[in-house]
Amino acid sequence: MATDELTSKLSRRLQIEEGEEEPVAVDGSGQENGSEEKSTTANADSELGKKLQRREELNEGQGEHMQPSMKVFNPYTEFKEFSRHQIKDMEKMFKMYDAGKDNYIDLMELKLMMEKLGAPQTHMALKNMIKEVDEDLDNKLNFREFLLIFRKAAAGELAEDSGLCVLARLSEIDVSEEGVKGAKTFFEAKVQAINQSNRFEAEIREEQEAKKKQAEEQKQRRAAFKNLQQAFK
Repeated sequence: MATDELTSKLSRRLQIEEGEEEPVAVDGSGQENGSEEKSTTANADSELGKKLQRREELNEGQGEHMQPSMKVFNPYTEFKEFSRHQIKDMEKMFKMYDAGKDNYIDLMELKLMMEKLGAPQTHMALKNMIKEVDEDLDNKLNFREFLLIFRKAAAGELAEDSGLCVLARLSEIDVSEEGVKGAKTFFEAKVQAINQSNRFEAEIREEQEAKKKQAEEQKQRRAAFKNLQQAFK
């Protein structure tokens, strides 16, 4: 196919050079640019329209949600406000309520979880709980989204009467030294812990200074006693 086209072009070039055929001037640059611009705009509009349509279908519960990209998630580096011990406790709780062992907590598992915590929720409330932290819109919670519950609770970003706030409060996971009681208490606890640490260090320094002073005084007394002994010899 490519060979036939090349042969045809060469034959036409020979005919033009021999005067058997008039060359045809083709200035399609403007037309090409216009076509390209129209094509690009059309493609962009089409792609945007598809995305909006897909989002609408997902919101209405239609269509199959695409799997998120396989990005490596490290809770210890992304959630630095929590200690390793706290994250381990959250992971243990997540796995305990992940009855299907598929690394997700779905609507039914969340329902059972809230019932076991002594705070049963309505179907609509459970859906709203998931929706509040469901970043990938798959209508279930992965471990990262589960950790977001405690981040929002610790930062005071959850309404006191919301299902997620109740979950965080009843989870018995010590997010701050005082428990999950909102941003004010959380950061007050942090400041208090820092102050306590500073006071502890100050007390150690004071004790060290006192011992050093006491040792120096004893040394001076021994020296004075020796001088006194020398005077009587």
